[in-house]
Amino acid sequence: MNNSQPFSYGKTVPDVLQALGQVHAAVDTHGLDRTIHHLVQLRASQINGCAFCIKMHLREAREDGETEARLDRVIVWEHVSDFTAREKAALAWTETLTTIEPRADYGSLRAELREHFSDEEVGALTASIAMINLWNRIQISAH
Repeated sequence: MNNSQPFSYGKTVPDVLQALGQVHAAVDTHGLDRTIHHLVQLRASQINGCAFCIKMHLREAREDGETEARLDRVIVWEHVSDFTAREKAALAWTETLTTIEPRADYGSLRAELREHFSDEEVGALTASIAMINLWNRIQISAH
């Protein structure tokens, strides 16, 4: 076997992948709406450069009624008026938790989140962001 071949986690640790998949069902019970879900999944995947996940999240967002125009502009969400203040707060949180900027002002980000989300929704949002970052890394490592 060629040592540089991609890993096949579905064959080597299927139980782990199955358990990770179950996290999404739990997160979905905490009131985070699908629009926010799709936006943060897509934005984290863009930052991480995970082509597989970007394609999947674009498809899922379209299936749930998201517009092409907004999907085209997620990458520049800060500079356009297509997104609500609630969506922008979620996207800012996504970028901060995906890039892990040590100088980030987490206090002001939390204050902004609390203007638009309950603490339960923030917990679901944070878990969703953490999970997409995990999935991106698993997918990318198998390239």
